[in-house]
Amino acid sequence: MKKWFALAVLILVTSTMFAACAPSPAPSPTAAPVAAPTQAAAPTEVAAPTQAPAPTEAVAPTQAPPAKRVLRVTFSWPNRIDPAVGNDYASSTSLANLYDTLVFPNAQGTVDPWLAESWDVSHDGLTWTFHLRKDVKFHDGSPLKASDVVFSFNRLKEIGEGYAYLVTPDVESVTALDDHTVQFKLNKATALFLPSLVRLYVASEAIVKANTKAEGPYGANGDYGKEWLQTHDAGSGPYMVKEFPLEQYLLMTKFTDWWGTFHPNAPDEVRFIGTTEAVTVRTLMENKELEISDQWQSFEAYQALQKIEGVKIAALPSLSSFYYMVNNKKPPLDDVHCRKAISYAFDYDAAVALEWPGTKQMVGPVPATLAGHNPNVHVYKRDLDAAKAELAQCKYAADIANYPIEVHWVAEVPDEEKWALLFQSNLADIGMKVEVVKVPWLSMVENTSKLETSPSIATIYVSSDLPEAGLMLKQRYHSSTTGTWQQVEWLQDPDLDAAIEDALATIDEQERFAKYAKIQEDLVERAVSVWIYDQVEKHAYRDCVDWPAARGETSVVMGYQIFAAGIGVTCP
Repeated sequence: MKKWFALAVLILVTSTMFAACAPSPAPSPTAAPVAAPTQAAAPTEVAAPTQAPAPTEAVAPTQAPPAKRVLRVTFSWPNRIDPAVGNDYASSTSLANLYDTLVFPNAQGTVDPWLAESWDVSHDGLTWTFHLRKDVKFHDGSPLKASDVVFSFNRLKEIGEGYAYLVTPDVESVTALDDHTVQFKLNKATALFLPSLVRLYVASEAIVKANTKAEGPYGANGDYGKEWLQTHDAGSGPYMVKEFPLEQYLLMTKFTDWWGTFHPNAPDEVRFIGTTEAVTVRTLMENKELEISDQWQSFEAYQALQKIEGVKIAALPSLSSFYYMVNNKKPPLDDVHCRKAISYAFDYDAAVALEWPGTKQMVGPVPATLAGHNPNVHVYKRDLDAAKAELAQCKYAADIANYPIEVHWVAEVPDEEKWALLFQSNLADIGMKVEVVKVPWLSMVENTSKLETSPSIATIYVSSDLPEAGLMLKQRYHSSTTGTWQQVEWLQDPDLDAAIEDALATIDEQERFAKYAKIQEDLVERAVSVWIYDQVEKHAYRDCVDWPAARGETSVVMGYQIFAAGIGVTCP
């Protein structure tokens, strides 16, 4: 421990990023489960309000409004705004502002009608018929039709990137019955189909086709518009792309013909800036050139930001957790006893103490905020005797010094180095060598895409796409996500895949949650990862911004906390 404290002190003195001494974080409410019938039911119709719900508690400006309201936010980059490609934090936030979806996630953990005013569900749960609004325009002024929904789904499925793994697997076909009615037929009933549609961003078929290159990997669809959609949009959302120099920022302008309801002081322009560098963020905030910071600042950086006049720190509940993703196929961690040894050697209490006050150690493989989380799994704690006993059973124990564990941490999140160095010190106590490597995010994504280049351990935050444990289990441990940054464990376990698929197909909630619980127990017993803590998402923001997420009034689904149409800006 003395060794670690020396390292920690050095880092805390020299670091310029991550976290703060702000007001106590808001409690993370348990996400509401996705409701599902326990037996076959008659077709139902879900009615929608006649317009998008107006934001609550709008703050009236106390002075003459600025000539142009601007919302500027920093993000970890890159930002992929193609609706069939993007799926990280910056990308998801951009897509939520540029594109509309059939349904919209709410603060209660369920979904509201959005492009779809209502929908009917067949008795067997296999046929879903959505009735679309008739007043929706794309950014070029053309009307949104059911055929655009069909095109967007088929494009997502064929490209197979982004959120395709979430939206497309159980859908057999999508058909436009008329201009304002679209029907989905599923190959099996699933309780998660409806909420998954918050990730089906609807693009204009005509706009995409007009900007598609004939030559490309998608046959008759050429490049499917992928090159053009890197820097342009084909959406109907409240904002549209104005400028996008890829390495710098995304500038969006208000789409005044949007069908929904804007906050009375909604920004005219939104600029997402590609930096998390602490000095840059602080300078921008001091110069009143930034309204909301990224979530990746250090304690020291947040302390400095909080001292700036008119700046607050928001602590948002999240569906995210911090994982040490353990490569289960790379020696020595291909042996369960070596994995258990490192799980017992790590000092979780010290790790959590380095984070935001109120942060808690993970209990099992998924965040505690998710419906279906199992609170009764075994929780690893630092126990050197247990660690040494497990290591003695590992097949590499006799020459463990010849198997160093390489830990890659994300360069854009400097505080990750603190946990990596703590881990290095802890494992030295049982004779295991750890090499700590700083890696840019793009390199992390590239390295973890192949088994041969994946490190022993990658340190990555992952947010559940939906507020239910089953989706996080699929994101993190199903073979379909192997080779992406969301799963570096390389489990590729057919039995686990089948168990996850069976649970997701179980309509009865109690039965489904029981299956989730068993899967979580199995993963813990196999020590497939090192589960660090459930994340409290932190942002600095100016008090002239009326930000519903800071009051816990928005969905915690990744990307929807910064839905600019619902944010008020009265900054001078």
